[in-house]
Amino acid sequence: MTDFAAIDFETANRERTSVCSVGVVVVREGRIVDTLYRLVRPSPDYYSRFCTAVHGLTASDTASSPRFPEVWSEVAPRLSDLPLVAHNAPFDEGCLRACFDYYGMEWPGYLFYCTCRAARRYFGRRLPDHRLPTVSAACGYPLEAHHHALADAEACARIALRIL
Repeated sequence: MTDFAAIDFETANRERTSVCSVGVVVVREGRIVDTLYRLVRPSPDYYSRFCTAVHGLTASDTASSPRFPEVWSEVAPRLSDLPLVAHNAPFDEGCLRACFDYYGMEWPGYLFYCTCRAARRYFGRRLPDHRLPTVSAACGYPLEAHHHALADAEACARIALRIL
């Protein structure tokens, strides 16, 4: 796969609509040509201790950030007709669909590919697990800032370039 957009969402709480950050890495002809990272004011607008412990974001980080529709209006043009790639795509696609539903936005039919699923097929039992940092390292790209949406999206892009 040489043309796609890798995407990663972080959430503020257990609700899929609570997207608080998004990272996007656009790949064309096998090269990263664009990146985008945005903070998002989540809905519902509260942070669970668990999620904050995972990604480090708090309500004060996103208090003045735009809501999802405004952020997505900046993201969508970068995606054009590209397929989307995510590590554990059911989570990221679930977040995206939940936000589209919550805000009454029309679903444009994004096609998702999952690098976690692909890694299970490609690496099998040769890896101790198929988590993003493990797979990324096995693909020659050490992930330094796991759970930062842009860092995770870039790691996902590197994995997709190697095994998809």
